[in-house]
Amino acid sequence: MNEQETQNLTTQKRVNPFFLPYDTPHDTVPFDRIRLEDYEEAFMEGIRRDNEQIEKTINNPEKPTFDNTIINTEEDEGYYDLLSRVSTVFFNLLSAETNDEMDALAQKMQPILTQHANDVRLNPRLFARIRQVHLHHRKLTPEEKMLLDNCYDGFVRSGALLDDEGKERLRQLTEEASMLSLQFSQNLLKENKAFTLDITDETQLDGLPDTAREAAALTAKEQQKQGWVFTLDMPSYSPFMTYSTQRELRKQLYMARNTVCTHNNSENNLEICKRIVNLRREIAQLLGYKTYADYVLKRRMASNTRNVYRLLDDLIDAYKPTAIKELDHLRQQAKKDVDKLMPWDTAFYSHQLQMKKYNLDQEMLRPYFELSRVISGVFGLANKLYGITFKENKDIPVYHPDVKAYEVFDKDGSYLAVFYADFHPRKGKQGGAWMTEYQGQYIDKKGENVRPHVSVVMNLTKPTAEKPALLTLGEVETFLHEFGHSLHGMFANTRFESLSGTNVWWDFVELPSQFMENYAVEKDFLRTFAFHYQTGEPLPDELISRIVKSRNFMVATACLRQVSFGLLDMAYYTKKDAFTDDIIPFEKRAWQKAILGTQLPDTCMTVQFSHIMAGGYAAGYYSYKWAEVLDADAFSVFKRQGIFNPKTAQRFRDEVLSKGGTEHPMTLYKRFRGGEPTIDALLKRNGITRKSH
Repeated sequence: MNEQETQNLTTQKRVNPFFLPYDTPHDTVPFDRIRLEDYEEAFMEGIRRDNEQIEKTINNPEKPTFDNTIINTEEDEGYYDLLSRVSTVFFNLLSAETNDEMDALAQKMQPILTQHANDVRLNPRLFARIRQVHLHHRKLTPEEKMLLDNCYDGFVRSGALLDDEGKERLRQLTEEASMLSLQFSQNLLKENKAFTLDITDETQLDGLPDTAREAAALTAKEQQKQGWVFTLDMPSYSPFMTYSTQRELRKQLYMARNTVCTHNNSENNLEICKRIVNLRREIAQLLGYKTYADYVLKRRMASNTRNVYRLLDDLIDAYKPTAIKELDHLRQQAKKDVDKLMPWDTAFYSHQLQMKKYNLDQEMLRPYFELSRVISGVFGLANKLYGITFKENKDIPVYHPDVKAYEVFDKDGSYLAVFYADFHPRKGKQGGAWMTEYQGQYIDKKGENVRPHVSVVMNLTKPTAEKPALLTLGEVETFLHEFGHSLHGMFANTRFESLSGTNVWWDFVELPSQFMENYAVEKDFLRTFAFHYQTGEPLPDELISRIVKSRNFMVATACLRQVSFGLLDMAYYTKKDAFTDDIIPFEKRAWQKAILGTQLPDTCMTVQFSHIMAGGYAAGYYSYKWAEVLDADAFSVFKRQGIFNPKTAQRFRDEVLSKGGTEHPMTLYKRFRGGEPTIDALLKRNGITRKSH
């Protein structure tokens, strides 16, 4: 047999890896075996299997019960949800490792998948069975009752009670909305990756630290250019804005980042955002709600728009006086150089002011935050708190050489989870940082606890030829934040996957992540891993003292920035009438009461605000501040009882982290805390004194 015939035979024998047992360590995704053409085939077969299962359910002659209607799929021997399996891999990689072919396939599959989701949720015979169970269920456990309520509410909130005309209209709206959200993300990635600031004159690097210069030289080399290249990725953008003395270049970079997707080209998101807002409003109103925010907040801890605005207004009242003083100090610092402080000056003069007040900047700390030591520190923290351990396993397939895969073991030595970490920016990767899952936790019908595969994806400083990856303190906080989400996933211990891990209400999901950020400025934690990458010397006490003292530097300004995003989000999604305004001026008005500095006429946040346009935070961006109240309150318990106290940590694990969405989040929180949270711990942590009224 010649080589061509052998190759043909091999090709004929190949089976789509999504259709087979993965046969990998812990049944992890076989990234190395998946080809582009496998996705579409698996999507279509997954839809076919879904439809077959639904037919089986609705044609079941037996009386509808919880077992034969709500969880019947799990009763089939060897069953796995193919559609969920392929969707999880495809859409995770669409954010972390995409390319033009993946983007094109996403455009093709998105309407098909949305149509299928509508077919399921708008199936009257299937809903009739679910409704029967909801009305007449007997003797369910609290977790079963939660799953049933979620299932019933999910169908109702997806239009199951609408008449045929309403259902048809809902189909049109949801299909268009899903396509536009995808288009929004793809436009944003293309625009962000398209811009580079190319420098060939070394004098234009004035002020930049060696780490920024070396990284820019590496980027230039990767792009086969001369000199130094700066991009809109945060590890490149942030140091340039902080240290460069070249004001015109700072302006150029700032304007590039803050005008993405507003230009007269195919990546413009202005009309897309306007349409997304209107589609969501119309969907909510079709389902009987006044606004999209009313629809969303029905299943949030905040429960209504009044409570959201109360939180945002309370924060403005508490923090604005301090923020005004902070801005005045910044202007005083800048006035020796510039007539007027502009947005591209803020980071530069903030750095100068921080040096003046605390003699501290992120470059001083970088040598002590070498990535492998930070990883050891973060894993060590999890070990101190919960007794868990991490072991890298190179036999677990990964989707890019940058990605590391770890097995996680519980304190009794039993296998707990798989943890993937993807640290650095690259061409096919969205900006920002996030946690996701390739497999959620659940207990199968044989009683086996199927453990989760969680992943954190970040855009941290890359190593260069001269130096390993040296992080800023802010990047250490980002790692801790996403790691907190991953603990929520890894500790999941529920019966049903849809209730496990981070499957909780959006304004509760940020509690575990923001809780972990508290450790970044704790001396006893820094002592465990912060050693100079060359000398091995520990981070000096004096530097730690400066970190702690500077913790609240510009804290009020940072708070108002988050509040401004919350106000913008609510402005879009509390609209009762058609949104016809021009996006840019609308944005300026919407968040005005939280903005203190100069607003520029051409910059726009909305067109790059993925959280509320393409993510799950529409009418929910306030969640970050809501959860910050919770995390400060929760960490105050640890501050009293010991930041590494294993008994307190075990209670946090048992009462919050392992429970997922099996109970109302406030019930879980109060069980851990002993009462409802107040804003007081957050104000105390931030050094804010509230005005007495």
